[in-house]
Amino acid sequence: MPGIKDFRNKVTVITGAGSGIGRATALAFAEKGADLVIVDKEEDRIAEAAVEIKARGAHVLTRKMDVSDRAQVEDLARVVIAERGKVDILYNNAGIGVGGGFDCTSLEEWKMIFSINFWGVLYGIKAFLPHMIERRYGHIVNTSSLAGLCAIPGMSAYCSTKFAVVGLGESLRAEVRKYGIGVSTICPGIINTRVVADGCMNLREESRANRQTVIEFYKKFGWPPERVAKAVLSAVRYNRSVVPVGPESWIQWFGKRLSQKGYEAASELLGRLLM
Repeated sequence: MPGIKDFRNKVTVITGAGSGIGRATALAFAEKGADLVIVDKEEDRIAEAAVEIKARGAHVLTRKMDVSDRAQVEDLARVVIAERGKVDILYNNAGIGVGGGFDCTSLEEWKMIFSINFWGVLYGIKAFLPHMIERRYGHIVNTSSLAGLCAIPGMSAYCSTKFAVVGLGESLRAEVRKYGIGVSTICPGIINTRVVADGCMNLREESRANRQTVIEFYKKFGWPPERVAKAVLSAVRYNRSVVPVGPESWIQWFGKRLSQKGYEAASELLGRLLM
C-alpha cells in the first residue's frame, strides 16, 4: 500500500508537540505545507511552536490537552473535524518517562505512565480512526522507543508501555490495511529531549547516576529530535511499519534477532549507562 507522498494541506494532528520530537516533527511537516493541529499539556510550549509553524507559512490550530483524559481527546477529534473537515495524519507522540528498578517504582507511577504512554495513544486512535475509515484514507504514527523493542534494566515501567505501543501498532496496521490506512511505529534510541527532565526517576542509593547526570548524558550523546522528525515523514511517505531511529536502536533491533546472549549483554550495558 502506498504512503502519503504529498503533505501539502494534509491535516496533521500531533500530540506532545510543545517540545522535543513532537515540536521538531510539527516544524518538519510545516515546511512541507501541512495543515497542523498541535497538542500539548503545556500551553506556553505550543504557543511558541505555533509561532515557528506560522513563520514557515503553514496553518496551525493549537490545543492544550491531557492525552490521558479520554473526554479531552474525543473533544479534540470533534474540533478537528468541525474546523478542518478531515484528518489525514495522526501522530500520537505525547509520552513521559519513568526510570528506576521494578522494586523502586510505585503502582501509582505504573498507572500514570500507562495512562499517557499507552492509553493516550489508544484514545487518539479510537477518536480519529473512524474518520479515516470513512474516507478510506490516512496514516497513524505512534511513538514507541528503543525500549519498546528491547528490554532495558531499570526501565520496566517505561519498557512495558513502549512494548505495548509496538504490539498495538503492528496489529492495527494489519487490520486497517484494507481501508487504505497506514500505521507506523517510531522507535527512537537516545534522543536529546526533555523526556528525562520532565519524567520521574527512582534511583537506588548506591546508584552512580542521578537525574542531572542522566540529563547530561542525553544532551551529550543523544541524537537531535530533528533526526526523528525526518524518520517520521519518511515513514508516512513510504508507509513503513516499525522504524528504529539511531544507531543504538538499530543495533539492538538486529542484535536481538541474531544473538539472544549478545542482545542481553548489550541491554545490560545500556542499562548501566542510563541508570
